[in-house]
Amino acid sequence: MFTMWVRKIKKSKMLDSLTITIPDPDLNRTRKVYKAIEDMCRQWDLSSPIWLDMNISDFKHHSKTRFGKDNFIDEIDFDFIEITMLEEDV
Repeated sequence: MFTMWVRKIKKSKMLDSLTITIPDPDLNRTRKVYKAIEDMCRQWDLSSPIWLDMNISDFKHHSKTRFGKDNFIDEIDFDFIEITMLEEDV
């Protein structure tokens, strides 16, 4: 099971959060992460964030990253979204 926690933050306060589970064991880790972000964007009506080198590095090393205004093409009404992997298939 693959589970990701997603939080929408503004002025150090959590506006909203989601726990997204991807049960498909046939997908690799990268595809599960993209699927979870796709689900988040659909639920919050957001455009997909752009992965910058910093995001890729943070997620590889810490299983966590933040997407701020530089990661979105559209205007956002929050400071950042933080994604954290909670559980990963082994």
